[in-house]
Amino acid sequence: MRSIEKKRRALSGYKISKAVAFASALIILDAILVSLIVAFVPYTKIDWDAYISQVDGFLGGERDYSELKGDTGPLVYPAGFLYVYSAIKFVTGGQVFPAQILFGILYIVNLGIIFLIYVKTDLLPWWTLSLLCLSKRIHSIFMLRLFNDCFAMTLLHASLALLLYQKWHLALLIFSGAVSIKMNVLLYAPPLLLLMWKGMSIMGLLSALLGAGLLQILFGLPFLLSHPVAYISRAFNLGRVFIHFWSVNFKFVPEELFVSKGFASALLALHLTLLLLFAHYKWSKHEGGLIHLVQKRLHNAMQKSSHQSVPSESSYRPLSKEHIVTLMFVGNFIGIMCARSLHYQFYSWYFFSLPFLLWKTPFPTPLRLILFFGIEFCWNVYPSNTFSSVLLFCLHLFILWGLWIAPSEYPTSIENPLNKRKNNMA
Repeated sequence: MRSIEKKRRALSGYKISKAVAFASALIILDAILVSLIVAFVPYTKIDWDAYISQVDGFLGGERDYSELKGDTGPLVYPAGFLYVYSAIKFVTGGQVFPAQILFGILYIVNLGIIFLIYVKTDLLPWWTLSLLCLSKRIHSIFMLRLFNDCFAMTLLHASLALLLYQKWHLALLIFSGAVSIKMNVLLYAPPLLLLMWKGMSIMGLLSALLGAGLLQILFGLPFLLSHPVAYISRAFNLGRVFIHFWSVNFKFVPEELFVSKGFASALLALHLTLLLLFAHYKWSKHEGGLIHLVQKRLHNAMQKSSHQSVPSESSYRPLSKEHIVTLMFVGNFIGIMCARSLHYQFYSWYFFSLPFLLWKTPFPTPLRLILFFGIEFCWNVYPSNTFSSVLLFCLHLFILWGLWIAPSEYPTSIENPLNKRKNNMA
């Protein structure tokens, strides 16, 4: 048995070293590609001027969010956005070309973090890492559009990487920082909360949430002290109605239905229902379901408060890396599926999770690749049309079905006791 275990560990170490070497080569090649894009592909003017106008207002002393505007409309992002783009303006002088270089560096940093996450989970074949470098749209979003989504998602991925090392408090602070740049990061909040419920004591969970909340208050303090209503209503507006023309996912829906409150409410209800179904039947399956998991943790907390013998937080089994990434990526994907409107830059919200999600399904590899490139095709149709949006919706739905029928991974890094018993019997 010991020799078998040594061989298994040696094989795993060889796979990881091979993946690391391949990832390193990909980063070098992609860095060359990024340099060529910045040097030779024309920049596309979309939101950069509006960002700089909003930053100029902030740097000029304006603290009323209703007065911070650009040529594309009013400022609708939390305060972290202003701090990040103020720093960018300081470094680049507000010029596009040096900003493109900065975003190219950001792209490579983000790619390195993503590679770390994939290598640590050790779920996919090493060659699939190349898929993460093949998106025309993602390269465009970073180097040719300079969207704030790039910074928000890089911080989100950094937070996820820290979760793999069980650095809960620091991960949540960085997660809060990502939220302060763009609100879409909150799509990851439900699975993150469930992971914290599983992996932390209740007091630890509350202290981490408190730290994240205080960071939001700290970032927003200049605006909360002067014009609190304008800041909260603008920066955290969850009821925004996007323009139908720019929708990539629901272009096939008639415009009058697309902008209606009924459609938004139906999508929200579907989103919450899918989250609850996955949380109960998939993500908490090995704990007896979501309700049993919540009851057990509350029971342990009550016992601890009455000084009875219960496990300390240090005795909790660490969550497996695959379980952490699965919950985060699948939870976000559910939100993507139920989003009323996906604009082209929103592809960055979930592109980097696609290979992981596809290899979590029980589909054969050729079908996974067809789904991957099918989604990439839909996001490169401009402007989107009925065919591309219907196709994207169907591809999303098919992947979600594959995730539903896939076996649930064991939640902790300790091997499933039942499987271990079977191996010993063999």
